[in-house]
Amino acid sequence: MSTTVPVQVTVNGQARNVQVEPRQLLVHLLRDQLGLTGTHVGCDTSNCGACTVHVDGQSCKSCTVLAVQVDGAEITTIEGLGQEGNLHPLQEAFWNNHGLQCGYCTPGMIMAAADLLQRNPDPSEDEVRHGLEGNLCRCTGYHNIVKSVLDAAGKLNVTQVGA
Repeated sequence: MSTTVPVQVTVNGQARNVQVEPRQLLVHLLRDQLGLTGTHVGCDTSNCGACTVHVDGQSCKSCTVLAVQVDGAEITTIEGLGQEGNLHPLQEAFWNNHGLQCGYCTPGMIMAAADLLQRNPDPSEDEVRHGLEGNLCRCTGYHNIVKSVLDAAGKLNVTQVGA
């Protein structure tokens, strides 16, 4: 017999009331119950970062957090960062700088990079590489990923200064 508990979260700006099993991981709540499949399951061991989302504004590997632990939290997934026709500067930069190949790691990379740029709006190349250490890409040499983050940082700084 499976017992569920109520969890209330705000996901991408929308309040959601869900029933979850106490052992259910946040990544499975997002993907399986809420249909937000941009958050990927890559390793189930917290090594790859493909499942990175923001919980209360900080990046988090959603395969390491139980859904019941985020009760009352605000969660942002890649779907909440930007939309088709209105991409976030990081999404644009990854596209323009070829910061992806297969794309499997890209949502997690972008979410980790967004957290990095929130904390450090003008990072050096070394700071970007260090900030993305918890996210693995099996296709690229990371050069274009780092280039993309630096490009987005420049655009975000211009946007923030002009606002």
